[in-house]
Amino acid sequence: MLQLLKPLLFLQDSFLSLLSIMKFHGGGRKPSVDGVRISMNTMWKETKTTLIVPVFKYLVAMCLIIWLLVFVECAYMNLVVLYVKLFNRKPEKVYKWEAMQEDMELAHQNYPMVLVQIPMYNEREVFELSIGAACRLIWPSDRLIIQILDDSTDPTIMELVSMECAKWASKDINIHYQRRDNRNGYKAGALKHGMRHSYVKLCDYLAIFDADFQPEPDYLQRAIPFLIHNPELALVQARWRFVNANTCLMTRMQEMTLNYHFMAEQQSGSTRHAFFGFNGTAGVWRMAAMEEAGGWKDRTTVEDMNLAVRVGLLDWNFVFINDLEVKSELPSKFKAFRFQQHRWSCGPANLFRKMTMEIIHNKRVKIWKKFYVIYSFFFLRKIIVHFFTFFFYCVILPTSVFLPEVKIPTWSTIYGPSIITLFGVIATPRSFYLVVFWVLFENVMAMHRTKGTFIGLFERKRVNEWVVTEKLGDTLKTKLLPRNGQILKRVNMKEVMMGIYILCCACYDFAFGNTFLYLYLFMQATAFLISGVSFVGT
Repeated sequence: MLQLLKPLLFLQDSFLSLLSIMKFHGGGRKPSVDGVRISMNTMWKETKTTLIVPVFKYLVAMCLIIWLLVFVECAYMNLVVLYVKLFNRKPEKVYKWEAMQEDMELAHQNYPMVLVQIPMYNEREVFELSIGAACRLIWPSDRLIIQILDDSTDPTIMELVSMECAKWASKDINIHYQRRDNRNGYKAGALKHGMRHSYVKLCDYLAIFDADFQPEPDYLQRAIPFLIHNPELALVQARWRFVNANTCLMTRMQEMTLNYHFMAEQQSGSTRHAFFGFNGTAGVWRMAAMEEAGGWKDRTTVEDMNLAVRVGLLDWNFVFINDLEVKSELPSKFKAFRFQQHRWSCGPANLFRKMTMEIIHNKRVKIWKKFYVIYSFFFLRKIIVHFFTFFFYCVILPTSVFLPEVKIPTWSTIYGPSIITLFGVIATPRSFYLVVFWVLFENVMAMHRTKGTFIGLFERKRVNEWVVTEKLGDTLKTKLLPRNGQILKRVNMKEVMMGIYILCCACYDFAFGNTFLYLYLFMQATAFLISGVSFVGT
């Protein structure tokens, strides 16, 4: 172990030696060999005492304050979920809901017109699954319009999608294959372009499904009645169910994160505030609410959240249906997952930058709702939590091994995080035994999310980058995907450098420390290094 620390000790000694020979007896005089010398240890202690330790204490104090804010928010959301469970506050009991009934005289006229939009881009592996699922929805065929918004650039895929649409059209399904000659605005641009067609004006509601989402046949029958019988509702959001959660360890951990998101953020927002962020898919919108808010906008890469905030500021309500599930696919390649997380962290931060003043000056909603959207929905969950997780657990905590003078409370490193972790695991009890891997992986991804958050806040390069998340469909059931054999192309240097730094901190604490922090640091360093060589996912 001491062999590993020799380079660090050599650099420290060299630096302190340099400081010691810079001591002068007076202005302009040469260093005095016979004068009073300041030892390296004295200089190092003075530097630590006067500069390093005070700054580090300030950073620790700041992190502890943020930790308390995050803990209170987490506890609050989970208390709301507990309230829902204890008092059985299901949406069907809070809002009016009646099943659709056939009318012999009106035939299907009592059914509202519904438009189903499916945006896609070179989705070779999944287009048949999504189109087929939409066409099998149980709803009168003369009251349902399916719109395939294809931005594909591959001629072969374009032809395949067109043929699939023609196949279903021959079965009396009202399906439209729509293309445009550019990709301006990405997904938001495609959705906005799709709304320009004349037949869209006939529709009362809009259901949206990404290319890898497969709704059950009764999806519309369960969702639409909420909008019909509750005129104050603008959105019905369904839960995602992951068909490939068992593919690898990375998909299992994604399942844990997203299940907690639905349980805590979506359900608590729907129950207490009647507001939450639209997930961009598996939801049904009231057309009137969308039109009042100005429709789709492409000013950020989170067009779904953008629309949800604008509609929410018009005092419309949303409802989340926890037991209405739509099958979907998780990214199983680490590279695809990193691109997705960049968009999911950069987009909200950029939207926060652009909409804060708009929210403050809004006169349609009460001040408490504006406070909730700015502080809780945006600032705490979309900005602070990423920065805090990475900075505290991957920078401050490892660095503290070099500064034993600074005491970090145990409640912030063990007891509190354990409680928050248990809150998260409750959403996916079958993965309880993976909790340690989940925490370490989330800390690794916090670095990537922090970077995306800063890019969005300060509108730096890549702020509007949109890389479509790769879908594999049934590929993994039929063959194994080959790994890229060129190691350099798979290396993520940021993760590698963080892993090396935390490993050095762990070694130092093991050799000279008097705590067991090195146990955590060794595991966290391993997680960074494994991610750094992309040895996660399929």
